[in-house]
Amino acid sequence: MDKQTQIELEAAAFRTLREHLMEKRTDVQNIDMMNLAGFCRNCLSRWYQEAANERGIEMDKNEAREIYYGMTMDEWKANYQTDASPEKQKDFEKAFAENVGTDKP
Repeated sequence: MDKQTQIELEAAAFRTLREHLMEKRTDVQNIDMMNLAGFCRNCLSRWYQEAANERGIEMDKNEAREIYYGMTMDEWKANYQTDASPEKQKDFEKAFAENVGTDKP
């Protein structure tokens, strides 16, 4: 497979994952994804931001999230985010530290 085809297939897979998480499975909470898989929608938007920044495109965290989510974080939270139990929040702190680092999301 040539490099361009590989890039196009990877991009298509990413778009399908984004669509799945943003349109078909809005019921799945970011905290649950992070606790189970070590990444969530915010991680995906951060990776998008990092890829842009590596290519000299200035983009901050909020801009990347709005591009990824298709709305502001406030809109996403109001429409889809539910409260997390103290146990889930504790698990999240551990998962975040292990998978992202020590900075707060």
